Amino acid sequence: MPDYPLLVDLELASVCDLRCPMCYTISDSFKEKVNAKLMDWDLFRKVIDEIGGEVPALRLSLRGEATLHPKFDECIRYAKEKGIGEVSTLTHGRKLKGEFAYKMIDAGIDWITVSIDGVGKTYEDIRRPIAFDEILANLREVDAYKKSKGLNRPVIKIQAIWPSIAEDPKTFYDTFSPISDLVAFNPLIDYLGKDEDIVYLEEFSCPQQYQRLVIGADGLVMKCSNDEENREVIGDLNKETVHQVWHGEAMREVRMMHRMKQGFMQSKVCRDCYLPRKTQDEIVSMSGRDFVVKNYVNRTQKIGA
Repeated sequence: MPDYPLLVDLELASVCDLRCPMCYTISDSFKEKVNAKLMDWDLFRKVIDEIGGEVPALRLSLRGEATLHPKFDECIRYAKEKGIGEVSTLTHGRKLKGEFAYKMIDAGIDWITVSIDGVGKTYEDIRRPIAFDEILANLREVDAYKKSKGLNRPVIKIQAIWPSIAEDPKTFYDTFSPISDLVAFNPLIDYLGKDEDIVYLEEFSCPQQYQRLVIGADGLVMKCSNDEENREVIGDLNKETVHQVWHGEAMREVRMMHRMKQGFMQSKVCRDCYLPRKTQDEIVSMSGRDFVVKNYVNRTQKIGA
């Protein structure tokens, strides 16, 4: 096991300015259990000072919209200056325009993943209140800026949830591939906790416990990236160091649990997670190529359900 995690998820914001129907941030439960805030600058620097030169990758996002943080570009620059090899973020892309986008890129961000579910009205029904033409213009502007500077970074990845593009994946791909580096899709995850008849893998041991550390905007450390509601907190970086939490008793107990056959079933967070769920393959043909879509068994493909 590495002395430090390979990746730290550092949440700059636990709030979001969208209301996507499939997202847990709109639920009453999330609002009751999670501190709605932006990460304090002093706490951010404390974490980066501890992991700089030790952790190769940093993801500046988790549950909320990271670009809402007023020092977003400064966060990127500070992390890069402290020796973090790869800095990435996940965003809805609403602010990826003008000086804001230019400052992000100039600060040295390596990857930007933009969640775009569908095209046209489909997109607008999901990613409300953003207009589809607005997000398209933003991505074109970012692409043009990269090309004007002769940059191959940041890598721009576009991702969708599969049901939003299932009827016409080619149009989605053809729209975004010319202005991005990668176009991908994910299965629809039960973030709203509505599924009952869940089918699990016969054998599952989670890799995250040896790879990632997940830090909320308030400094609380969750045992994994799928504990959206702080149900199993394993540390507090207002009082502890990253190294102490990574090697602490709570994290050791998580690892021991996953060493047992089907040990994940002991944890409500793990039982609710999408990682141990069984999938079924759907073959989709597009432009003479076959793609495998992995849908969760007994998972509805209706967005928001």
